[in-house]
Amino acid sequence: MALIVHKYGGTSMGSTERIRNVAKRVAKWARAGHQMVVVPSAMSGETNRLLGLAKELSPESTTPELQRELDMIASTGEQVSVGLLAIALQAEGMQAVSYAGWQVPIATDMAYTKARIQSIDDLRVRADLAAGKVVIITGFQGVDANGNITTLGRGGSDTSAVAVAAAMKADECLIFTDVDGVYTTDPRIVPEARRLHTISFEEMLEMASLGSKVLQIRSVEFAGKYRVPMRVLSSFTPWDIPIAEESKSGTLITFEEDEKMEQAVVSGIAFNRDEAKISLLGVPDKPGIAYAILGPVAEANIDVDVIIQNIGHDGRTDFSFTVHRNDYNRTMELLKATVVPQTGAASLSGDPKICKVSIVGIGMRSHVGVASKMFCALSEEGINIQMITTSEIKTSVVIDEKYMELAVRALHKAFDLELAGE
Repeated sequence: MALIVHKYGGTSMGSTERIRNVAKRVAKWARAGHQMVVVPSAMSGETNRLLGLAKELSPESTTPELQRELDMIASTGEQVSVGLLAIALQAEGMQAVSYAGWQVPIATDMAYTKARIQSIDDLRVRADLAAGKVVIITGFQGVDANGNITTLGRGGSDTSAVAVAAAMKADECLIFTDVDGVYTTDPRIVPEARRLHTISFEEMLEMASLGSKVLQIRSVEFAGKYRVPMRVLSSFTPWDIPIAEESKSGTLITFEEDEKMEQAVVSGIAFNRDEAKISLLGVPDKPGIAYAILGPVAEANIDVDVIIQNIGHDGRTDFSFTVHRNDYNRTMELLKATVVPQTGAASLSGDPKICKVSIVGIGMRSHVGVASKMFCALSEEGINIQMITTSEIKTSVVIDEKYMELAVRALHKAFDLELAGE
């Protein structure tokens, strides 16, 4: 008997009929003798609807007090999902019980809307499993030390599922989504994109961090840290597909790299259009200037991505970085009010219409000329590169947003990714 965690996304839970299909699938696994823990998302569109209501009442919900209430509101979507799924499973003749994150409990820090999981008490869940019940736990949420409901940020249900699997030492965590696995890139942009049978945790972490929407980055971090076996597969296959076939479908996220490294230099193309670039020109070229600029940004809980500082001239230098587009206006206001006056920067400029395109592959460690090939492919399409950042297994470029799809198609073809995967 294996302990299996299933996670179902919002589209998989998008209607009562889809919830019935999820219940039938889970019941199939439970009847096969597996202990089942299920972590569903809110029904598709529900979280946006709830937060939209809050925004009507208070368009600028940035204070800790308001963010606490946003978490209170947003968490209800998952609570509805777990209750409905428990009812659907009971209709299938299964014993099932649902829990909100605070009932488990899933303990988090106090960072409302972006909380991080600190611990999970699995005693209650294990007791239910031992009694033959399917346990359904809300994704996306937990509880802080003061008893306040917290949420983990968008896509947090993936993180919840992997964290539960890690805490309970589950045999496998299956992430059911509206796609049938991880592709070399988005098939909506490149129809020739191929589904990968396997991808390393390291590559998946980079893909998630660089804009791939298949998995939330923190879920991959959790899986890598605690070595949780993961598989991404579709919830829209027939629910009665044999378990032996289903358990080998989709894309396996694996720790095995050696053989793969010899097969492909680049495994996939990731992109992110939700970025904005900010530049401070003519700042003092002296120790501590990076902290003087980015320290206040970090204190405002704004994530920074690509960072570039140019070579100094005449005691001055230029400093550029990217943030999420949703944080662009807030960052610009913060810099105008504090950083520009304090640093004596000559000017501040920004561009909210940029994007980031990246190539990812563990094979890049052992091959030379990969970045050069990338730059050549972009050059041939007349695409100007504004910023570059690299690591052992990825190279990312910041370009004008209007060239994003052209860049993705050109790079996919340049690295022969239509021949990868299936």
